[in-house]
Amino acid sequence: MTDETAAPTAAHEPTPPAKPKSVIVLYNQVGEDWYEKLQQVDPSTLPFEPEYPVHVPTVREEYGEVARALRRSGYRARAVNLENDLRRLERVLKRNRPDVIFNLVEFFHDDAGLEAAIAGMYDVYRIAYTGAAPFALSLCQDKGLTKRVLQDHRVPTPRFKVFYEPKLPKRLGLRYPIIVKPVWEDASAGVSRDSVFYEPERLEERVGHVYREYGAIIIEEFIEGRELHVSVWGNDPPEVLPPVEFDFSELPPEYPPIITYSAKWNPLSEVYHKVHTICPAPLPERLLRRVEDVAIRAYRATECRDYARLDIRLKGDKPYVLEVNPNPDLTEGVSFMDSAEQAGYSFDAALAQIVELAGERRPALVPPAEVPGERRPGEDLGLFPKIETPPADPEPGPPPATEK
Repeated sequence: MTDETAAPTAAHEPTPPAKPKSVIVLYNQVGEDWYEKLQQVDPSTLPFEPEYPVHVPTVREEYGEVARALRRSGYRARAVNLENDLRRLERVLKRNRPDVIFNLVEFFHDDAGLEAAIAGMYDVYRIAYTGAAPFALSLCQDKGLTKRVLQDHRVPTPRFKVFYEPKLPKRLGLRYPIIVKPVWEDASAGVSRDSVFYEPERLEERVGHVYREYGAIIIEEFIEGRELHVSVWGNDPPEVLPPVEFDFSELPPEYPPIITYSAKWNPLSEVYHKVHTICPAPLPERLLRRVEDVAIRAYRATECRDYARLDIRLKGDKPYVLEVNPNPDLTEGVSFMDSAEQAGYSFDAALAQIVELAGERRPALVPPAEVPGERRPGEDLGLFPKIETPPADPEPGPPPATEK
């Protein structure tokens, strides 16, 4: 073997990055947090007996606890609020580069569409970050487009129609009951007890209301069955955590069995205290395997990574994916963390696991050197022209003497 064809030495090989040590928990909270006002409410003054705490942690408290949990796991971690300030983002990306950004930014300038743009900035600066990449973040914000991707990958999802104006055709082409939701919102925004219809009466009125508040509308066939939150994490391969099932049996009769915005986020609403969770969901083994298979296929189809939560409904023994939620809520005691705890992970350990998954994407410390004689991709296909080295210019001075 000659020097030119010798195998590359270890010095030319990229050095795998060390395990992450520093983490910045990055979020964006501007103005007054409504949950701060809740801390002034006396639960005894409510017209009902609350079953769950009314004093919910504020955004700052919630994300501060994520940083504390990571410190307990041995990371140098701190929480940073961008407050819509690009200079703060620049300081994080350029001056105080962490090994990993724990990405909890959900909007910028009150625009959820910029969530993906902020993640794109991390990519530009080549900083590893937790959760989904810009493509998945953008895709999953559009319920209609997400469902088309699921259909293309043969993942069962309810039949649906998307409307970009509040005018419905005479024949909707969907089977009742149906549910009306905004296309672009998440976290159950725009979903209330008036969202489910068993007949066309007042449907156009609801469509007009949702359009005025949120814009484009999606109408889908409502699956009357059990509702699950199925959390998935990991990348190669992903793992399904024990599912959470919702118990709607205590809802008032005028409420459909759904997770409305009030049921999810408003502790001053009675319905918030009437929807309960069961984890793990009591599913027969065969049905559990079917749910896990559908969840993983949806996770991969939408290019989620590190962690995500899927909203699934069961029609008999068939699971239907309603929505895919990349970077879901990680509050302790909420769906994802409930599932992680059932799988044997503490709050601290689950967050550390997510950081380690992101840390695997840190850039190599030493870029690989070009090896003499090594073929470039496509060289054998003639994609690169052969470049001949021109002869050196002759040295100045008299011409060399010729031999006699």
